[in-house]
Amino acid sequence: MSSGEIKYIPGQCNIGKSEIRKRQTVAVFGLFLSTASILSFSHLHTSHLSRISIFLPLLVFSVGFVQSRRRFCLAFGFMGTFNFGRSRDIARVASPEDRARDRKTALSILFQAVGLAALLTAIVVALPL
Repeated sequence: MSSGEIKYIPGQCNIGKSEIRKRQTVAVFGLFLSTASILSFSHLHTSHLSRISIFLPLLVFSVGFVQSRRRFCLAFGFMGTFNFGRSRDIARVASPEDRARDRKTALSILFQAVGLAALLTAIVVALPL
């Protein structure tokens, strides 16, 4: 294994380069949706309260962003799996202790993503658009 190769580390890393790219794509898609929503809010002079709807596209962005940065898929963490190959090359985590570490990390990522989306939503709601 080369020094730059990513490998499974319980609770720390459960996806390889291909899966990380997928999470980055999700983040970019969520950012695009968020930007389009903010522009429509500005153009339509949407009320501050109705801007709360930006939370969902920001959550898509946040989930993809946090997962790609952490090199950890929260769904794989909850399912007790990992993937460092092609999409269909998903493997099971053998150790119950490792699965518990992965679930803990997945929960942490979920909370981080929701927190980031909530913070960004509060900023958008407060903006004078």
